[in-house]
Amino acid sequence: MNRIVVEVTPEYLPGQSEPDNNKFTFAYHIAIRNLGDTPAQLISRHWVITDGNAKVKEVQGPGVVGEKPLIAPGQSFRYSSGVVLDTEVGTMEGSYQMVSDHGETFDAQIPAFLLSVPGRVH
Repeated sequence: MNRIVVEVTPEYLPGQSEPDNNKFTFAYHIAIRNLGDTPAQLISRHWVITDGNAKVKEVQGPGVVGEKPLIAPGQSFRYSSGVVLDTEVGTMEGSYQMVSDHGETFDAQIPAFLLSVPGRVH
């Protein structure tokens, strides 16, 4: 059984942001856990990024941070990346395309998460 769980911790980076120029930089820290019973390899990613003006940007590509990790049952893979928004608030969501040791391809969903300058969302 394939059971991949994705946990995300977003972080606002004030030192890399320029609010006066509508440049808000966020990091996101990802943990991809294999709770299934077979190894699975992350092949590609698909992100849907929506800023506070409802402007949507889609990002697709091979692997993550230059890697295509093979995640064994009970193991996890962690990485960090970032995104720059034109607004103080936005969301991200998407999926990782995975392939099991048996050659089965499947999507691991990345639940929507909030990107927000602290104090902007109540």
